[in-house]
Amino acid sequence: MWGFFPAYFKLLKPSGPVEVLAHRILWSVLFMVVALTAIRRWRKIAELLRRPATLGGITLAAIFIGINWGTYIWAVNVDRVVETSLGYFINPLVVIVLGVLVLHERLRPAQWAAVGVGTVAVLVLAVDYGHPPWVALVLAFTFAMYGLVKKRLALPPADGLFLESAVLTLPALAVLGWLASAGDLTFGQAGTGHALLLAAAGVLTAVPLLMFAGAANRLPLVSIGMLQYVAPTLQLALGVFAFHEPMPPVRLFGFCLVWLALAVFTWDGLRTARRTRQAALRAAEAPALA
Repeated sequence: MWGFFPAYFKLLKPSGPVEVLAHRILWSVLFMVVALTAIRRWRKIAELLRRPATLGGITLAAIFIGINWGTYIWAVNVDRVVETSLGYFINPLVVIVLGVLVLHERLRPAQWAAVGVGTVAVLVLAVDYGHPPWVALVLAFTFAMYGLVKKRLALPPADGLFLESAVLTLPALAVLGWLASAGDLTFGQAGTGHALLLAAAGVLTAVPLLMFAGAANRLPLVSIGMLQYVAPTLQLALGVFAFHEPMPPVRLFGFCLVWLALAVFTWDGLRTARRTRQAALRAAEAPALA
């Protein structure tokens, strides 16, 4: 679903990126109100509202995901789908760097190698574009920071998504009011089908996030990490083959370096997970042998 988001957002024209973002936020809130009512979570929400530190973290997460959504929608509208896919390819490498800078984690040699190759890839792509790939870097950084804040908060997915969207509701309403007063609001002006597509943005935002959270509780972390390459791969394919965005040789070389970095990163993750599993089995067998 995430991989085909560019095709969906292309259908929302003539709405501009700002209006699409505002609708995405508002309809996400409404969808989550229905979902939370169905699963009877309002007492838990009320408890969270009495925790100022948690609300501060939720506000920070909302800011990062709002910037991420807005940048993504704008990039799709201006035919930079390929660059959005790059952002989600390099996201795991940005997460590694944040782990070092923020959480003071120590990297294994293979992880340093992956970060090094990824840095060279960004430099190559900067030469190709004539400037740093800002869209990709903003998407990668904001989503990595969003993930870091969410990890610290450790909230149930439905609760977190509702509160993050709720934080952004007032700005979204203000934007829609401003567009309406300027005569630039397209909702209800471009046909029923268009209005329904805008409203569906909330459902299409919430459902993949909730499905991802459910999968994260059932699958090993290594599997989740590998599956996250599916979405940017689909986005890249859409950008090149469906929307005919350019892929000159230098840009392709830059992407190949990113994929090499991800291959090293994935190989190291698989190897480490296997060693950890083997060590745990040996530790479990030791008492029995004694």
